[in-house]
Amino acid sequence: MIIFINGTINSGKTTISKLLQKRIPKSAVVEVDALRAFIDWLPLEQAIPINLKNTVSIIKNFVSEDINVIIPYPLSEKNHEFFSKELAGIDQKIIFITLAPQLEKVLENRGTRELTEKEKQRIRYHYDIGIESPSFGAIIDNSNQAPEQTVEEILKKL
Repeated sequence: MIIFINGTINSGKTTISKLLQKRIPKSAVVEVDALRAFIDWLPLEQAIPINLKNTVSIIKNFVSEDINVIIPYPLSEKNHEFFSKELAGIDQKIIFITLAPQLEKVLENRGTRELTEKEKQRIRYHYDIGIESPSFGAIIDNSNQAPEQTVEEILKKL
């Protein structure tokens, strides 16, 4: 199984992914943004397409070893199309879940995270381009849910 956890910065993607990993046997969390460290000398605009291609390779490698994959990443429509096309030949269920807390909630410091002004600007940008309301997958408004409640809701959808 391949599960994409979509959403903006501070929507809970990483927290939810780590909790899901504990509940889904033989699963790995693939942090796309962590791949940036390999090529941090490249401008971000050039690094992103490479990171997405590397993510596809990692997903395929895990799937070939019968390992479920959870990918927390903000997906634009274009990213969704890319992953859907690149993973089309894989004999695994591919699920897209979007975490869509209300904008005022996601702009708050949640948990121990202190948002920078740059992150707040990025969140607003994500909401402007519709990251929280894509045309694909299931959408969960986790504004007033504990992470465990969101995980339970996702597990029911699987």
